[in-house]
Amino acid sequence: MSLASVRQWLAENAPDLRLIEVEETTATVDTAAKALGVEPGRIAKTLAVRAGEHLFLLCTRGDARLDNRKCKDEFGARPRMLGPEETFEVTGHPVGGVCPFGLKNPLPVYVDVSLQTFEVVYPAGGSLNTSVEVPTDRLFELVGKRWVDLCRLPEEAVGE
Repeated sequence: MSLASVRQWLAENAPDLRLIEVEETTATVDTAAKALGVEPGRIAKTLAVRAGEHLFLLCTRGDARLDNRKCKDEFGARPRMLGPEETFEVTGHPVGGVCPFGLKNPLPVYVDVSLQTFEVVYPAGGSLNTSVEVPTDRLFELVGKRWVDLCRLPEEAVGE
């Protein structure tokens, strides 16, 4: 259902975007980057997060990490990643294939400013071997509720 819902959503909302299917797995940032031949930062990982009463998806660059302090400052609560079953129940996508398109339930999608480094990014495509090639600004235009600064880049973790 997940890949089918993404295909349908793209056909209705963004038929110009390319859905990429590969033989290899794209279930992790590293495997997706390798399969697509891009750097890990260009993988737009989509996280299902609960912070207090706020349930949302966060699209961020693949090599960034959710920052608890930034999230608490933004939403007033410490973030908690949803488990695999709850993620699937809420999004209709399996962990490793979660994307902001073709969702089972409407959810706010926040796009982390860390993605603005790249003109084109690659979120998952609803399955463990698909991705969508999308310009970053277009990703925000299609699904973004607002830009947020909730993550830390690898270089920002140095010295902690």
